[in-house]
Amino acid sequence: MDKREVEEIYYLMSLGRKFEYAAKEHYMSGEISGFLHLDIGQEAVSVGAMRAFEHGDVFTTYREHILAIAKGIEPKAVMAELFGKRSGVSQGRGGSMHLFEPALHFYGGDAIVGGHLPNAVGCAYARKFQKAQDGVMALFGDGATNGGAFFESLNIASAWKLPLLFLCENNRYAIGTEITRVAPFLEQSKKAEPYMPTIEVDGNDVIAVYEAVKEARSYIQKGHGPIFVEAFTYRWEGHSMSDAARYRSPEEVDIWKSKDPLKRVRKLLTQQYEMSEDEVDELDKKAQAVVDNAVEFATESEEPGVDELFDNIFVERVENVQG
Repeated sequence: MDKREVEEIYYLMSLGRKFEYAAKEHYMSGEISGFLHLDIGQEAVSVGAMRAFEHGDVFTTYREHILAIAKGIEPKAVMAELFGKRSGVSQGRGGSMHLFEPALHFYGGDAIVGGHLPNAVGCAYARKFQKAQDGVMALFGDGATNGGAFFESLNIASAWKLPLLFLCENNRYAIGTEITRVAPFLEQSKKAEPYMPTIEVDGNDVIAVYEAVKEARSYIQKGHGPIFVEAFTYRWEGHSMSDAARYRSPEEVDIWKSKDPLKRVRKLLTQQYEMSEDEVDELDKKAQAVVDNAVEFATESEEPGVDELFDNIFVERVENVQG
């Protein structure tokens, strides 16, 4: 990976973290309402996976702000959506949990744990039918691997050899339940082994995530069928803003914070690529300026009108349907 690409990855990770802290601040001040699930600490998975998968279809969970930005959605459109504004990526209708941009093949933000996996299977079937090259990636947490839809999706994707990359972001906790309390092992890839090849990767190492997803993407593009990637990481915040995360000890959290994925990339830039600390700081300043602009844009944007409440509820026209 060349220096420019690593710089861009670091910038997106820094942008993502600063975006999440800004979202937290404005949630606490009352400008953002509803649910808010922060991705702080897990930036390596979100950015590394999106950069490696490039142009394919993506289905995600509701912890999706950084995923959306890394996919190419403007930070100001994401922030405006969190603020519930008309200028948001989902016109203020979805909020934090339902970011959606079909122009970028981003079908993100399903509020039901694992609920998007069958949708991803359906999309992968369509792409195979269309003989499309890029394939589909579905991101989900370790908690989703105990649901029936997960196993059904593995089964159908494997039986039909669909071009689908299953990416499990294993942060050890399904809300407040540690995964080893409800599964006989930490490695959830073991559940997929009877169905497809699996890859395990350090989810705090963005380069490792990038390479694993790139390898998996190549595998599905060649028509071999689905593949399962598991990235081990850790969220620094609670499950959502309403979660005080008292089920984890401060010592545990500190151990994982010492593995900060941003610091690892900064070290790579300064040591291997010989950037100065000041040069890396400039990337951080650039990211902060974008976040500040996004907040200003969201604050000044208009609220949706009451007359729009029932718009886009029913399908009025469907194009490109093949009977």
